[in-house]
Amino acid sequence: MIHFDIAIVGAGHAGAQAAIQLRQLGFSGSIGLIGDEPELPYERPPLSKEYLAGEKAFERMLIRPETFWAEREVALIAATRIDSLDPVARRLRSSAGDVFSYGELIWAAGGTPRRLGCAGGDLDGVHVVRRRSEVDAIRTGLDGVERVAIVGGGYVGLETAAVLRKAGKQVVLIEALERLLARVAGPDISAFYAAEHRAQGVEVRLGSAVERVEGAGGRVTGLALQSGGTIAADMVIVGIGIDAAVAPLLGAGAAGANGVDVDSFCRTSLPHVYAIGDCAAHENLFAGGLRIRLESVQNAHDQAATAARAIIGRPEPYAAIPWFWSNQYDLKLQTVGLSLGYDATIVRGDPATRSFSLVYLLEGRVIALDCVNATRDYVQGRKLVLDRAMVDPARLADTAVPLKEMDG
Repeated sequence: MIHFDIAIVGAGHAGAQAAIQLRQLGFSGSIGLIGDEPELPYERPPLSKEYLAGEKAFERMLIRPETFWAEREVALIAATRIDSLDPVARRLRSSAGDVFSYGELIWAAGGTPRRLGCAGGDLDGVHVVRRRSEVDAIRTGLDGVERVAIVGGGYVGLETAAVLRKAGKQVVLIEALERLLARVAGPDISAFYAAEHRAQGVEVRLGSAVERVEGAGGRVTGLALQSGGTIAADMVIVGIGIDAAVAPLLGAGAAGANGVDVDSFCRTSLPHVYAIGDCAAHENLFAGGLRIRLESVQNAHDQAATAARAIIGRPEPYAAIPWFWSNQYDLKLQTVGLSLGYDATIVRGDPATRSFSLVYLLEGRVIALDCVNATRDYVQGRKLVLDRAMVDPARLADTAVPLKEMDG
């Protein structure tokens, strides 16, 4: 049995940042960073963008080089999946039977990509995008592939569609809802990206659900839709979200319905157990106090800092403003704030110029912005969201007036 003063389960962005923050804050005890992949901790966002496109080497995605972890005496335990924990004995057990004990535990295991639950979902040529190995399999399998079907019109699906279309593949994108990005953006953004992808040659099918995956000889040949139509495909990529990887915590009695519940200091209901990142359901100030999970680099980084400060006795409640980004073709979408519950939107600029912003309002106050090739709005709009500023809609729509001059 190996003991760590602080064990961190999950070696993605959240887990790695937790270890980094602990050392930066002066923690001198033993730290174990336990990940279920064989690689050093790396950034995931490039997987569906530059890495898939072959534009970014894996080494450039490493959060820190191997020497960094050794110099800071962070023990990297790779290719190890934790299956259970005993919160009373403070012990973790891996799928291989290894046992680790801990003084404090930070759970940063993220999530597992959802797969198609219909018949044929396990055929060769059906892929997801979450890990390096999965994207490597897509890249290897693209040789000889002409037609790719992508299931899911969220960020991952759209980014993947953009990369493969630029690579010359025929791409069909299938979204079960009536618009793209329906869960995270307003109709103006949805319509803009649907038009953009179609202009780039992507066949976009909205309101279409998959009935089954068809195949021959154990390999995918296409998709049958619930509407009765069929789509021929040499490869299928599924981007329909993730399920929080929290089964060991829930099995040990932790509270949680969507992920694992944490308080404002990232503490779970289990003693000495914290949770951060994609799997942590927290009450977010920018969501009106609703308990949500945020799947973003920002959330992973800021919750890592929150947990680290709480553990060393310098607690500060989590109150970071959410932000996100997505690169597709030559378009950079930057989001600040959360548009949950908005009751009005203001289009700032002309979408036809491929540079504009969508401002989200709730009861007249600015709660979020989606900025397409409009970095200045993204940077300056942050303060409006922080202040929940009430601004004249006509001024918000006037691009001649910088957002920094609008203080409500």
